[in-house]
Amino acid sequence: ALFSKLSRLISLAVSESGITDPANNIKLRMAIFQAKNANMPKENIMRAIEKGSGPNKESLQELTYEGFGPSGTVFIIYTTTDNQSRTFTDLKHAFEKNNGKIGSQGSVAYLFKKCGLVIINKELELEEAIFRLADTINAFDIDEDREHFFIYFPFENIGKAHDSSILKTETSPELDYKPLAYVKINEEQTAKKILNLVSQLENIDDVHKVFSNFDIPEEIMKNL
Repeated sequence: ALFSKLSRLISLAVSESGITDPANNIKLRMAIFQAKNANMPKENIMRAIEKGSGPNKESLQELTYEGFGPSGTVFIIYTTTDNQSRTFTDLKHAFEKNNGKIGSQGSVAYLFKKCGLVIINKELELEEAIFRLADTINAFDIDEDREHFFIYFPFENIGKAHDSSILKTETSPELDYKPLAYVKINEEQTAKKILNLVSQLENIDDVHKVFSNFDIPEEIMKNL
């Protein structure tokens, strides 16, 4: 399933631009990086590139959907699809099954900031280089947890971030929708409903990534 999703990203990057050379196609370069990190075989990558080029290329679209989940949570779902009607129906079903509903375009997007995100493992001990990178790509926020640094930066700088020497072999920048505010979930049952919704959305073949504004405390996560 993961290889299928990554193949779609590669094919889309080629079909949108008509450029099959990763050196001249930043979107393709990023998609191939993700595929290699997932141990996707080279022949699968080449097949995905072929599907995105030539007279018989796949007709793929990059579409973003919005929705409402339990307890005031909101969602943005990034998809690649060859059938908009099917994707919409699958998403609508997942929301309705989990006490939510799919929204219209713009209904929740204003609650997020579209940006680029780089996630770097703290074990790499690259703190000084990380802050240099943040300065280079005009990062507007740096978060951290026990294991990672999260660097948020303007989306238009994603090519510059990808080409940074610190990232070439370790990680790749990606699209992110950062919530402007979070909804804290303090009830275990509500947390289960939200995580179940996320799981069902992510299991849809056309869905590449799910973004939301929920914040489930660690003590509740431990009980789920």
